[in-house]
Amino acid sequence: MAAMLQTPHKDDLPETWSFLEAGIDNVMMKLEEGVDMKHYMALYTAVHNFCTSQKAVTSSQGLQAHRGAHLLGEELYKLLGEYLSRHLAVVYKESQSHAEEALLAFYIREWSRYTTAAKYINHLFSYLNRHWVKREIDEGKKNVYDVYTLHLVKWKEDFFEHVHEKVMDAVLNLIEKQRNGETIEQSQIKSIVDSFVSLGLDENDSKKPTLEVYRTYFQTPFIAATKQYYENESRQFVAENSVVEYMKKAEARLAEEKDRVGLYLHPDVTKALTETCLDVLVTAHSNLLRDEFQILLDNERQEDLARMYRLLSRIKEGLDPLRATFENHVRRAGLTAVEKVASEGDNFEPKLYVDALLQVHTRYQNLVDEAFNGESEFVRSLDNACREFVNRNRICKTTTTRSPELLAKYTDGLLKKGSKAAEESELEEMLTQIMTVFKYIEDKDVFQKFYSKMLAKRLVHVSSVSDDAETSMISKLKEACGFEYTNKLQRMFQDIQLSKDLNSNYKDHQEKTYDDDDRKKMVDSHFQILGTGFWPLNPPTTPFNAPTEINKTCERFQQFYFGKHNGRKLTWLWQLCKGECLLTKWASCCCSTRPTPWATPDIQKATALGPEVLDPNLSILLKAKVLLASPEGAKPDPSTTFTLNYNFKNKKIKVNLNIQIKSEQKQESDDTHKTIEEDRKLLLQSAIVRVMKSRKKMKHVQLVQEVIQIVKSRFPPKISDIKKNIEALMEKDYIERLDGDEIAYIA
Repeated sequence: MAAMLQTPHKDDLPETWSFLEAGIDNVMMKLEEGVDMKHYMALYTAVHNFCTSQKAVTSSQGLQAHRGAHLLGEELYKLLGEYLSRHLAVVYKESQSHAEEALLAFYIREWSRYTTAAKYINHLFSYLNRHWVKREIDEGKKNVYDVYTLHLVKWKEDFFEHVHEKVMDAVLNLIEKQRNGETIEQSQIKSIVDSFVSLGLDENDSKKPTLEVYRTYFQTPFIAATKQYYENESRQFVAENSVVEYMKKAEARLAEEKDRVGLYLHPDVTKALTETCLDVLVTAHSNLLRDEFQILLDNERQEDLARMYRLLSRIKEGLDPLRATFENHVRRAGLTAVEKVASEGDNFEPKLYVDALLQVHTRYQNLVDEAFNGESEFVRSLDNACREFVNRNRICKTTTTRSPELLAKYTDGLLKKGSKAAEESELEEMLTQIMTVFKYIEDKDVFQKFYSKMLAKRLVHVSSVSDDAETSMISKLKEACGFEYTNKLQRMFQDIQLSKDLNSNYKDHQEKTYDDDDRKKMVDSHFQILGTGFWPLNPPTTPFNAPTEINKTCERFQQFYFGKHNGRKLTWLWQLCKGECLLTKWASCCCSTRPTPWATPDIQKATALGPEVLDPNLSILLKAKVLLASPEGAKPDPSTTFTLNYNFKNKKIKVNLNIQIKSEQKQESDDTHKTIEEDRKLLLQSAIVRVMKSRKKMKHVQLVQEVIQIVKSRFPPKISDIKKNIEALMEKDYIERLDGDEIAYIA
């Protein structure tokens, strides 16, 4: 041992290398036994001494020169490289007796021993690395590396190049076994991957690692084998199983491959592996999957639809045909639901219609959320389909304004007091659902008109289920369509509140003006002052002589009101007034025991009501048996007489005689539609003028397109209507036609 520790003469290359080779061989072959520290330091010193030797030698030209560190380093570096090549030739020869997993075990064992020894040897030659190697690299010399990297280069050139194909065959066989369900030693593949990665070196910077070796020798054959494996498996599986089962298999395989990256592959393979698997497992069978989509929709197989979505969403344009199929399916479902409602006849309840629309939307909204992950393009397909069947269905066959009218009536039913009034939380949910249908309605101006008329009646008759519910609905409409859409609705509410304050002041005025006896004789009254510009109400269509008590009540209020608001005009809306008559036994005893008959002309003269209003209202009183006709069962006509029924009885404590006549409802609906048409005409003309005022001149086609963009949020305008209104504005000299189909604004 003492002899071994004797360092060689620093100027003697053969002696130095012989000493170093024995030590390196000891490190390389007996590493597991450990390295004696004194011997290790002697080796380190030998390298240092030799590299720093300054003995002069005679060159071949006979010149004196100093054998500097650069020359000495080159000799040692070359000898070390030759040693590594000899060592690896022996390793390669030994490897030839191994195959498959045994070869992998041998490769991994030798790689581990070799790279560990390389770290020690690199340290022994650290002086060489710091000086000669660094200088060579700085001067741009190729094929010069630090000693550790030299080990890797030699491994690749003298061993790896000869065995990588057999090693990869063994690796791929292992992976195939695992794919077939067998348990394998995953750590072996992980070690192989790590070694391939470690062998990647940048030609321009040896200290900078690259993945070139890994990608060329591992990733490329691995991806090719993966593609081949799944092509064979998927082809066979599809031939023997259903599409649904295949989707389950494909999804499971994709998950396995994703896990495989985390278990023993390099993350760099992720993109190529995923794309390959998707290409083979999904893209190649995408038509087969899409053909199954309609069947799954028809049978509401939500879980399988979700699986199909997840698979096809991962390939380019994989979902496009599905979205079109889904849109058509939803549209057909909506039309079918409306058909069922229409088959019940014309007198169906608006609730039945709206519920049918909502049920279809809710069903497929849930499907989009759950199966299609709420994806925006599927939401768009759902919206397109709903817009179609909401606006164009059997019930809307004659006019597209039917849906908004029915929706407004349904809303009126919800917001009006009644025996079936919903709980507050339930009502709020119903209003939200109404807004779902409202979103799809194209003729939003129609809904607005009908809604405002019905709101007006609820407010005037104090029949709203609650102010909070009314306010909530208006807020929802404002959020959907903006301030302008709900401005008048909010002003109507303000009028009602102002009227409450006014009535309170009027009562205070009465208490100050009249004594108790006078007030007891007065009719208990409540007045509502409604601004003409905000309320969709019309004055009475017939004159009316109110009873004396009512006239006196109105006159007293008018005096009070005009005292506060000089110059204003009040128009009495008698058709919207209502009152309550309290009947008592005392009152009936005081009545004449001999009823006085009244003929129809007498009643008409006394009330001044036109027959178109009087006759239907007399019919209501006859039907309720408040009046009795003579002859019995006769309808109101000039020969019919009426008497008050003093024996009137009713099981109800409160009897409602303020019932709207069907003919009035029909007339009111027709009038509303006429108003809508007139409003549309004005809106179109306003839009045309606004565009022309800002542009001064423009082509006819451009004008039409801009007007469509302005008004489409309220209703879908017909091009023919726009053209008519352009002509109308020309007649009014707002605009004029120039040459070349151009239109100009007349200032």
